[in-house]
Amino acid sequence: MKKFLPIFLCLSLIASFAQSQDSQPQQQPGKKIPLASNTPEPVLPYSPSLNVESMDKSVDPCVDFYQYSCGGWKQKNPIPPDQVSWGVYSKLYQDNLNFLRGILEEAASGKGQRDAVTQKIGDFYAACMNESAIEQLGVKPIQPQLHAIAQLKSAHDLAPLIARLQLTPAGRRVLFAGGSSQDPDDSEQQIAVIDQGGLGLPDRDYYTKTDPKSVEIRERYLQHVQKVFELLSDKADVAKANASTVMKMETALANASMTRVDRRDPYKRKHKMKMADVAQLAPNFDWQAYFKGLNAPQFAILNVVSPDFFKEMNTQISGEPIESWKTYLRYHVADSSSPFLSPPFVQENFDFYLKYLRGAKEMQPRWRRCVQYTDRNLGEALGQAYVKKVFSPELKASTVDMVKRIEAAMEQRIQQLDWMSDETKQQALTKLHGLRNKIGYPEKWRDYGPVKITHNDFLGDVERAVEFENHRDINKIGKPVDHGEWGMTPPTVNAYYNSQMNDINFPAGVLQPPLYDAKIDDAPNYGNTGGTIGHELTHGFDDQGRQFDAKGNLRDWWTKEDAEKFKQRAQCVEDQYAGFVVVDDVHINSKLTLGEDVADLGGEILAYIAWKDATKDKNLQPLDGLTPEQRFFVGFAQWDCSNERPEDLRVRAMTDPHSPSKYRINGVVVNMPDFAQAFSCKQGQPMVKPADKVCKVW
Repeated sequence: MKKFLPIFLCLSLIASFAQSQDSQPQQQPGKKIPLASNTPEPVLPYSPSLNVESMDKSVDPCVDFYQYSCGGWKQKNPIPPDQVSWGVYSKLYQDNLNFLRGILEEAASGKGQRDAVTQKIGDFYAACMNESAIEQLGVKPIQPQLHAIAQLKSAHDLAPLIARLQLTPAGRRVLFAGGSSQDPDDSEQQIAVIDQGGLGLPDRDYYTKTDPKSVEIRERYLQHVQKVFELLSDKADVAKANASTVMKMETALANASMTRVDRRDPYKRKHKMKMADVAQLAPNFDWQAYFKGLNAPQFAILNVVSPDFFKEMNTQISGEPIESWKTYLRYHVADSSSPFLSPPFVQENFDFYLKYLRGAKEMQPRWRRCVQYTDRNLGEALGQAYVKKVFSPELKASTVDMVKRIEAAMEQRIQQLDWMSDETKQQALTKLHGLRNKIGYPEKWRDYGPVKITHNDFLGDVERAVEFENHRDINKIGKPVDHGEWGMTPPTVNAYYNSQMNDINFPAGVLQPPLYDAKIDDAPNYGNTGGTIGHELTHGFDDQGRQFDAKGNLRDWWTKEDAEKFKQRAQCVEDQYAGFVVVDDVHINSKLTLGEDVADLGGEILAYIAWKDATKDKNLQPLDGLTPEQRFFVGFAQWDCSNERPEDLRVRAMTDPHSPSKYRINGVVVNMPDFAQAFSCKQGQPMVKPADKVCKVW
C-alpha cells in the first residue's frame, strides 16, 4: 500500500488506528443540522501533477531533494486544525469528500425518483446528519449490548456473547478478531481465522514500553477509560477502579500479542488447526458456541494467527472474575460506539484518540464525518455514483496501458538480474505473468439489498450495515475465493497489492489530479502514478510478497542461494532507513517499514524504465525550466509533499509500515544514479551515495 489515509479500515491506513476512532463534532443541544439540498454539486478541483510553485528552488536538489521539490507546498499548506497531518494525498482525499458530499446531499434530499442505491446512501447520510435525534437517544442505542453484558453469569457464557458483540460496531475490538481469510496453502479457498485483538491503544507496544512518553500515554489512557465509565453513569471512584481493571486485562493481552514486525512474517501467522486443537489451546472458551453465535458454516480447519495470544486469553478467562469481564466488555462496547453516540461520547473519543494521541486541534465538521461513515459502510453503493462522474473509459484505458508498460519493465529487470539464478527467475516471471490488475472499480457491484437503511436511525443503520458485512465475510468460509472482490471502495485515495490474490488494486479515487493528470506530459505522471503502480507491483517481490507464489500460496519458490542474496540486498535498505530520525530521538523501525521501503525504491526504478520506453520515439523538451528527467523526479517527489504533527509522527513510528514522507523520497533517489545524472549531482553530496553503497534489490 502506498499511503495510509483517514479512511476506515483497512487501511492504511494519514494512517491507521485513531482515524477509525474519530468522531463527529459537537453541535448545539437539540440542533438539527440541515441538509444543503440546494447547494450546487461540487467538482473536483484541478491541480497539475507537477506544480513549479510547490518547489523551493533556493534549496540544492542534491542536498535535500524533498525540500527542493516540496518546500513551497509545505509553506503554503499548513495542517488544518482538524487534521493530524496534511499532504497531497490527504488534500485530494478531502476534495473527494466534498465531491461525495454533493452526491449524498442530492440523494438525501429525497427529490425526484430514487433507485435502491440512491435511497440507501441518501438515508444513511441523512440519519448521520440528524444529530438532534442522536443526542436525544443518549446511551440508549447500546443498551441492548450493555444489558446482555449485565446478564453474564459465568465465563462459560462469554463465547456466545463475544460472537454477538463482534457482529456489531460496538464489538469490533472485543477480545479478539474472527472471520474468514484465504487459506495460506490453497489460495483458491476461504477458511475460518481467529486473530489477536482486544486492545484500546493503537498497538501492543503502548502497553510494554517503559520510556517516559509511553508511561504518560498509559496514564492518559486510564483517564480516558475512566471518563467513558463516567459517561455510562458510574461514580468517579467506581469508574477509576474499573479503568484499572481494563488496563490490567488489556496489558496481559498485549504482552501475549505478536509484534508488528513479527506479523510481517507470513509463516509466523500460519497455524492451521482442527477445532479440537483450538479447544485444547484455549479450553476455557466455548468455541462451538462462539462459531454457532456467528452462524458460521461448518468447517474442519481454521488458522489461529497468534496461538500465544489465545493461551493468555484462556488464562485470563479462568483467572479474572466475571465482574471484571463485565467491566472490560462494557468499556469496549461504549468506546467503540462513541463516534455514533451523543455529543459527550463523541467529544471524549476525539479528545483522547485524535487530540491527545495524534495532535488534532479540533474536530472535523459533521458532514465530513458522515461522508466517511457512508463510504465505510456502503462504499460500493456510494462508489457507483462516484465513478459515473469521475472515471471515464479513456482514463481507465490509459491507466491500464501504464500498468502494462511497468509490468514489462519488471520483466526486463528480472531477466537482467545478475544475482538471481535462471531457476528462480522463471518462477518470478511466472508470478509476474499471473498478476491480476484491478483498475477503478469492481466489475460486479456489491448488493446491499438485504441492508435496511432508514433516515432516522443512525446507529441502527450502522449496526445493520456492519452486521451485513460481517455475515458476508463469515459466510465465505469453505467457499472458493472471489477474485473480483476489492478491499477498498472506489472513492478511496490509495492503492494496494494483495499477496494471496496476487493482484494490484487502483481505485478511481487515486487516479485523479494531481496524482494522475491527463492534461500534462508523461514525465511527472510516470514519476507519480507510475511509481505507485511500480510500488504495488514490487510488493509482490518484497520481503513479504516474495514468499507467495504465482497463485498466492505461501510457498518457497526460491533457491536457497537466491533467497540469501535477496536478504543481503534488502538488508542494505533496512540499514539505510534505520539511520533516519522520525521525531525527537525516535528512529524509523526499518524492520517494520522494510517492505514499503523496498517497494518505494523498486517502484520508482520500474516507473523510470517504463517512462523511457513509452517516450523513446518522442522529442522531449524542457518545460518550466526542468529537463524531462528532472520533471520525472520532481513529479515523483510531489506525490508525497506533506506536513506532519509530531504527535502523529510518534504514533506512526510505532504502527505505520511506511516511512515518513521526506525519507520516502530522499531515501529512494540516493539509490538511483539516474537522479544524480539528471541534476548533475557530485560525489559527496547528501543525495549521492558512493557506488558501492547503493542499494540494489529489484
